[in-house]
Amino acid sequence: MRLLRIATRKKTTMEMNPQQLEMIGNQLATLKERSPFYDKKFEGIDLGDVKTQADFEKLPFSDKGDLREAYPLGLAAVPQEKIVRIHSSSGTTGTPVIIPYTAKDVQDWAIQFARCYEYAGVTPADRVQITPGYGLWTAGIGFQNGCEKLGAMAVPMGPGNTDKQLQMMMDLKSTVICATSSYALLLAEEIEKRGIADKICLKKGVIGSERWGEKMRERIRTELGIELYDIYGLTEIYGPGIGINCKYDTGMHYWDDYLYLEIIDPETGKNVPDGEWGEIVITTLVKEGAPLIRFRTHDLSRIIPGECPCGSPFPRIDVISGRSDDMMKIKGVNVFPKQIEEVLSLFPELSSEYQIRISHLDGRDSMRIYVESSGTNDFKDIQKKVAETIKSRIGFTPIVYVVELGFLPRSEKKSKRVIDERFS
Repeated sequence: MRLLRIATRKKTTMEMNPQQLEMIGNQLATLKERSPFYDKKFEGIDLGDVKTQADFEKLPFSDKGDLREAYPLGLAAVPQEKIVRIHSSSGTTGTPVIIPYTAKDVQDWAIQFARCYEYAGVTPADRVQITPGYGLWTAGIGFQNGCEKLGAMAVPMGPGNTDKQLQMMMDLKSTVICATSSYALLLAEEIEKRGIADKICLKKGVIGSERWGEKMRERIRTELGIELYDIYGLTEIYGPGIGINCKYDTGMHYWDDYLYLEIIDPETGKNVPDGEWGEIVITTLVKEGAPLIRFRTHDLSRIIPGECPCGSPFPRIDVISGRSDDMMKIKGVNVFPKQIEEVLSLFPELSSEYQIRISHLDGRDSMRIYVESSGTNDFKDIQKKVAETIKSRIGFTPIVYVVELGFLPRSEKKSKRVIDERFS
């Protein structure tokens, strides 16, 4: 069964097309009546006046703080008897965000996810080993529903128990691995350590839930000998499966018949031109249980102009470079983890794994960077060069420790790259 819905036009700009405007109009027409959350959110605003893209861009943003205030089921825009499932965001602090789903929402999500698998070249002949977590988190069950919708064999392992993961991978001859980049790397290292690469049948990896740099990407690609695909999504907007790169790897296609996507300047809130980096803002077009209007994701990316070599009608965004809210302020300087990662990538003597620790001692902030070596023994020289390069680019000198490969902790979920000890 072919699950790609071929659009009738090529959309390569952020201009809202007539179909999207109509779907947004349909959402807004009865939104206040269906949702106490939006009745309060849009108090004093006549949603019937939204006739154009310019009108739409005057509507206020929503964000995770708004959604937390709606706990537990205040986001629901349907009667309770139509809610068939709830999910919660994976954050561990603050009031949880609960997202209700109708049966149609679950079906729509499965269709989008199946598209992702198709774009990655997965077929019903594949065996898909699913390692992300199950439960309130959207990851594991999303990967499974999409796999079953496509018609491939799902191997729903969930996270952890690496011995059993590898045994099942060998016995069932899994051809696709779905994982966080951190766990994919852990599995790659274990396969090499155990000398079982000749018993592994993996061909593709569908990787999501955390940002990962090119050096880490290359390690996983090389050590597992597989094609890699970035999958995008977040619990508030269905879950993973709302976008993925194709074999040409020129950005992630996203499903603009389900989503309207804007890129804004995170400071001004104004839309930026195609090709410029900014924060992703998403509006759901047909979601029933918890429709979201102009939701600020805090993920940083850009619209990629032009057509993809694959010929897909679906537009593209770049890989997620970070988050607008993961900025660290050290000695009065604003620093993003990606800036540190870019410096580390300049040194072939270094591996992909690093950890940043920020502390406050004797009235001063300090940054310590631990990064694994790729094999060099001259740690002192490379430490000095890395510190000097960061100083030239960012403006202060960190303390750099180069450590042996495998020294830093590995994670079966997401790796914690930044530990701010000033507030612990």
